[in-house]
Amino acid sequence: MKSFCLGAATVLGLTLAGSALADDVRMLAIEPNVPEGRQYYLDVAKAYEAEKPGTKVQFDFLDDTSFKSKLPTLLQSSARPDAFFTWTGGVFAEQAKAGVLKDISADFTDADRKNYSPSGIQSMSHDGKLYGVPMYAASVVLWYNKALVEKAGVDPKAIKNWEDLLAASKKIQGAGIVPIVMGGKDKWPIALFYGQLAARIAGTDGVAAADKGENEGFNNPAFIQAGEALKQLADIKPFQPGYMDTTQPKAAGLFGDGKGAFYLAGNFLVGAQAQNSASGKGLGDDLDFITFPAVDGGKGDPADTFGGVNGWLVTKDAGKSTVDFLKFLTNNKNQTEGGRLKIWLPIGTDAQSGIADPRLRRIAEDLSKAPHHQLYLDQMLGASVGAALNDAAAQIVTGDISPEEAAALVEEAREMR
Repeated sequence: MKSFCLGAATVLGLTLAGSALADDVRMLAIEPNVPEGRQYYLDVAKAYEAEKPGTKVQFDFLDDTSFKSKLPTLLQSSARPDAFFTWTGGVFAEQAKAGVLKDISADFTDADRKNYSPSGIQSMSHDGKLYGVPMYAASVVLWYNKALVEKAGVDPKAIKNWEDLLAASKKIQGAGIVPIVMGGKDKWPIALFYGQLAARIAGTDGVAAADKGENEGFNNPAFIQAGEALKQLADIKPFQPGYMDTTQPKAAGLFGDGKGAFYLAGNFLVGAQAQNSASGKGLGDDLDFITFPAVDGGKGDPADTFGGVNGWLVTKDAGKSTVDFLKFLTNNKNQTEGGRLKIWLPIGTDAQSGIADPRLRRIAEDLSKAPHHQLYLDQMLGASVGAALNDAAAQIVTGDISPEEAAALVEEAREMR
């Protein structure tokens, strides 16, 4: 069990020991998807401490699932960190409404704000107040194994719409290859398909309208159609055996070991499939991607992207050193280095030059040109509705509920929010 040193308490199994000085900065992060990630953060902290004698910066890391489950209790306790990682969206909005965050608007001048993209600043703002600092973007694409699709006689670049993907999956399956590797145990990897389909069919305006309860909310035919498309895929049985008992990190490793042709994930998969593979190297040059296919008749622009804008939120009792450190962590030099190490797609206005990997550079270019960037639906909708959506997506795939029942479950959760 990791030691999370914030104060004299124990919260959800995390041992909280010691006390922080006024200038200490205590950061709670998710586990990086590349081996260099942890060291990167520690090196930045050390560099900041060298510039600010007497100030100590501490990073603690949790895997995604543990982070999501433990954070709500931490934020309501006296052991809350000074700043923590965020996927923004509805979960962030709920945290702002709960009063656990600090308004740092006055700490950011116009010059400070120009160091970040407008969408980044907007993603960290609620009701006109700035509560955090953006650091990177994530965009979901359909990754593929060049060697396996070639063996199956499939040209990924010919996949333009959903029917093309279904046909390709059947052909790959006929060649004795797993079409799609899936980490179903965590549910949200399945919901990436559901969310992408909803965005392609309803469009970003349609998704936003459903979130407001307009046009029948999530009972809107567009969301039922998204569920039907997901069921079409599930009926092919495209995933590896035991996919519902496979976590996302394990699935990423299986894909990196060449156990399947496709994998739907964000840009983070470049590091995750290598880090979690048996060899520690992953697919290397055999890894490439295509954008998520269009859905014929859908209202979503095929050039729209889907993913997140991530960064750091500041908690209500944090000192001035916390905001100062976040500015340092996200300055052009450090963001550029993060891009070079393949840790993220920098969101700083001049930090893209560090993206050395051509695949990540292509994703960054597509992201910069996208008419709209749809946030992950489970993050956009908030904790309760997002969890309902993830559950509904998983149950469509396992055949436990129909697309109509799935839409009704999400709408019920929205109405109860």
